[in-house]
Amino acid sequence: MSGGNEFRFFLSCDINLPVTFRVENLEGALPAKHSPNSEIDHTADERQSELFVECSLYIDGAPFGLPTRTRLESAGPPYCWNELITLSTKYRDLTAHSQLALTVWDVSCGKEEGLIGGATILLFSGKKQLKTGKQKLRLWQGKEADGSFPTTTPGKVPKHERGELERLEKLMNKYERGQIQRIDWLDRLAFNAMDKVKERESNKAGNSHLYLVVDFCSFEHRVVFQESGANFLPPPIVSTNELVIVWDPEVGKINPSEHKQLKLARSLTRGIIDKDLKPSITERKSIQRILKYPPTRFLSGDERQLLWKFRFSLMSEKRALTKFLRCVEWSDVQEAKQALELMGRWETIDVCDALELLSPVFEKEEVRAYAVSVLERADDEELQCYLLQLVQALRFERSDKSRLCQFLVQRSLRNIELASFLRWYVAVELYDPAFAKRYYFTYEILEENMMKLASGVNGNDDGFKLWQSLVRQTELTAQLCSIMRDVRNVRGNTQKKIEKLRQLLSGLLSELTYFEEPIRSPLSPGILITGLEPAESSIFKSALHPLRLTFRTASGGSCKIIFKKGDDIRQDQLVVQMVSLMDRLLKAENLDLCLTPYKVLATGQDEGMLEFIPSRSLAQILSEHRSIISYLQKFHPDEHGPFGITATCLDTFIKSCAGYSVITYILGIGDRHLDNLLLRDDGRLFHVDFGFILGRDPKPFPPPMKLCKEMVEAMGGTESQYYTRFKTYCCEAYNILRKSSNLILNLFHLMAGSNIPDIASDPEKGILKLQEKFNLDLDDEACIHFFQGLITDSVNALFPQMVETIHRWAQYWR
Repeated sequence: MSGGNEFRFFLSCDINLPVTFRVENLEGALPAKHSPNSEIDHTADERQSELFVECSLYIDGAPFGLPTRTRLESAGPPYCWNELITLSTKYRDLTAHSQLALTVWDVSCGKEEGLIGGATILLFSGKKQLKTGKQKLRLWQGKEADGSFPTTTPGKVPKHERGELERLEKLMNKYERGQIQRIDWLDRLAFNAMDKVKERESNKAGNSHLYLVVDFCSFEHRVVFQESGANFLPPPIVSTNELVIVWDPEVGKINPSEHKQLKLARSLTRGIIDKDLKPSITERKSIQRILKYPPTRFLSGDERQLLWKFRFSLMSEKRALTKFLRCVEWSDVQEAKQALELMGRWETIDVCDALELLSPVFEKEEVRAYAVSVLERADDEELQCYLLQLVQALRFERSDKSRLCQFLVQRSLRNIELASFLRWYVAVELYDPAFAKRYYFTYEILEENMMKLASGVNGNDDGFKLWQSLVRQTELTAQLCSIMRDVRNVRGNTQKKIEKLRQLLSGLLSELTYFEEPIRSPLSPGILITGLEPAESSIFKSALHPLRLTFRTASGGSCKIIFKKGDDIRQDQLVVQMVSLMDRLLKAENLDLCLTPYKVLATGQDEGMLEFIPSRSLAQILSEHRSIISYLQKFHPDEHGPFGITATCLDTFIKSCAGYSVITYILGIGDRHLDNLLLRDDGRLFHVDFGFILGRDPKPFPPPMKLCKEMVEAMGGTESQYYTRFKTYCCEAYNILRKSSNLILNLFHLMAGSNIPDIASDPEKGILKLQEKFNLDLDDEACIHFFQGLITDSVNALFPQMVETIHRWAQYWR
């Protein structure tokens, strides 16, 4: 990993893997006597050259191990082996002067004529770094590769003979190793230009060189040479004005004197003294500052020492437990024992802090079990809010049969909705090869325990029937996938595909119209669905052709869902879960911002269900009605109300705009346009399609707030009282959500190991971006000024301005 001026590397003496490389191909024309088209040797017309490459490893000029040969290649020019060679020697056994000797032979000739040529290549560069990627070796024709040191057959082209082609190939090697940024459109132009240079060079008269292309395997970081047990070889220091960085092998190691001081300060004999210690005013302020740190922040040595010193006086401070547990030296058996004893006597922490103890930072089983004991106090509704993250937290457990696994299963046995969601969340993770075994174990435990349930424990059904009701959900999604395949194969426009869908539902798949037994809706397991309505089912006009299905319910009503196949909706599922959680947090503070947390459920890696909310996109509304107000007048007219609509409708619109403006800012939602902003008839605006989160955006120069001009105009413009009300709602919501920043950060931290694209790419960076959005170093009043400034900047960007940055933000919505 390279970050800034950092250089992260592996040492060759630590790599216990065999030396591997790939012999790719031979470039250039064979000598006349080997050419199948030779006019001099007429027998050559009937004979194809049969070539193979002999590979030998030399260490410090002496052969090491037996030579290895590729297969015979007789297809004719270009000769291409593309064969992986694995030597018996391991990387850790190599020396700085290890080299590979490669000789090309032709078995279709006699002994003397059969030698095509050879070349050698050192495995480590002059900077003691292992060579990686493609290497093009010039063969010494008629010579066997010489493995002595220094060699007489170097494969490297001499400096004075290097031309444009060698320069380009060196850059190409860097590009393939990921050291040059990839820009698709520019790369295609560059490759075309390079092909022309190659063609021009190969057509030059007298260009009779032969080249062997070898591809060395790459590692995650560079590999630097070091002999086992030896000191690191420092780079040669030259007398220049440049600063030379020399690697110090003791950096990062424990300083013996500091370690001794730490052991004395933490000695258990001090326990008696520490019990009576009280922090001074200055120390109390430092402790309070530490307790306000976000869960993502690591504590310095002094901060850890301070909390350990006053651990006894902090036991009544429940917020301090997670910070105290970060201070413990868990490798010290006695210290760990005392810490666990104190944890049992500590003031019981909140559920929010218990989630932090389930993050990958805390490995101790007793600590994780304590966190689960705190979670047991949460009711089912709250537990469902965190269930997605708790399933992800199973990755960080030490064993398959963990306390967390048992807790999730036991709670699910008492609530069929929890059981249904747990089953789906676990089933989706079965596709992850690294943790499939663990999730399969959880799935089996859930099935086994549910089947044992007696009738009457959970409703009127016994365990077998309950489990079957969940299994039928999977059967239903499998049938929907089959329908999608059939519909996609229909040639023609969307209308023809809709006709095919309805024809299938009424004919071949008529069992979907009326189920033999009601099935629990995967989106809302509390609702029983009894069958599909073919006439009310349709297909969306888009590349993936999602299905819009209407199901009848056992209570006599109906529910509409969207079924997608070919799209990973796990990121949408996470964002909508966060919207639902934030809606809950706001309502707990008596602020209802009329949000629309529609339900989303991923039923596989590339499939899932979404709740269908009757609404229209702003793009559609503006093309048909010219403005949002004109559209709302159609449903809520009021001659005496503001802008000709009812005050309730306008207030609903303003509240929902404020809610989503704050949420999309905090979560860093990107790729906003008028097609993924939807409006309901009652004035509720909401966002869909969350392909870019945590600050990622496919469009350049995204504005800080996703607020479009038409939304501001619907509030009467920037001078109206309604716009002022909008800003008030925004600031109030922002400060409420800031109070729960620890909860939101903990939930995202638990997703660190998930396969969600915008988190998996760099979990640490994503969480820090999220933390930054909360401005935790500011108080509530300063945050009001900050957020108002943010709104003003974003809104000014929507109207004509002369400032370049604002101009760029204005382009975002076009």
